Amino acid sequence: MTITVAVDCMGGDHGPQVTVPAALDFVREHADVRVILVGLAEGIKPFLGDAAVGRIAVRHATEVVSMHESPSLALRSKKDSSMRVAINLVKQGEADACVSAGNTGALMAMSRFVLKMLPGIERPAICAVLPTLSGHTHVLDLGANVDCSPEHLLQFGIMGASLVAAVEHRERPTVGILNIGQEEIKGNDAVKRAADLLTDSGLNFIGNVEGDGIYKGAADVVVCDGFVGNVALKASEGLAQLLATFLRQEFRRSLLTRLMALLALPVLQRFKKRVDHRQYNGATLLGLRGIVVKSHGSADALAFGCALRRAADEARNGVLARISERMAQQPPLQETA
Repeated sequence: MTITVAVDCMGGDHGPQVTVPAALDFVREHADVRVILVGLAEGIKPFLGDAAVGRIAVRHATEVVSMHESPSLALRSKKDSSMRVAINLVKQGEADACVSAGNTGALMAMSRFVLKMLPGIERPAICAVLPTLSGHTHVLDLGANVDCSPEHLLQFGIMGASLVAAVEHRERPTVGILNIGQEEIKGNDAVKRAADLLTDSGLNFIGNVEGDGIYKGAADVVVCDGFVGNVALKASEGLAQLLATFLRQEFRRSLLTRLMALLALPVLQRFKKRVDHRQYNGATLLGLRGIVVKSHGSADALAFGCALRRAADEARNGVLARISERMAQQPPLQETA
């Protein structure tokens, strides 16, 4: 089975100079993958070099969505943008997944407009992998929905558990809901009601997870609304940058500390590898009738390659079918918000 990934080559801070080499490396490393490079042909071809074209195709698109462009404006006026064409390839069945480092709001708006939602799913959610003491966890939503009803949080739990079951081959992944305490009485009404729905859902629901529980690996899947999830993610990223800065400052303080840094280099390199955010790049827009993965806009080739791997893994392991199958077992929502 060959997996085809459509790549929005023009998206992100670096465009084709990162996306094209990353795609070429990915194809070389995965014999079952082909890529369609979407964007301005004259911008893509200089980075192809002498690459064999057997599993690499170029699809010309005349427009580019800027990183700060209004999502609604991009949706209305950029119908031949690299982002829109890449999503269309998924809709038309020419690609199994799409990866873009472009404007998040525009990607969400275009994906939802073109691909539509899976049966039973009312809202898409941004799902990403974060490191933990024991491995990693999946957290959703990370910013697509500022306000969520309990029913939406239930759907997020179903989607996240289905993704983990499919990609990581775990039939009963654990699911928790992010809250201000582990006790059942904690949280606002929406979170407490969502916890009740998750308890009755048939999922392997373990209850409330506090913020530190995300990184302790308390659950395979952690559910939250997009406001809380995005704040938690950005705060974590800021803390990681702060600690890295402090560490560099202290090791550079004197000749002795520089010598200590040299002696500790092997440990520091292993530490850096474990927490390297590039390895976790690629957030899935779950709930759509197609696989769309959002790469960080500042991603380098290594990070973008990780987003490509995530998209291919989800396509290869039938994530959409798993979500649809699980949603078919759920009774219809009694209320929406």
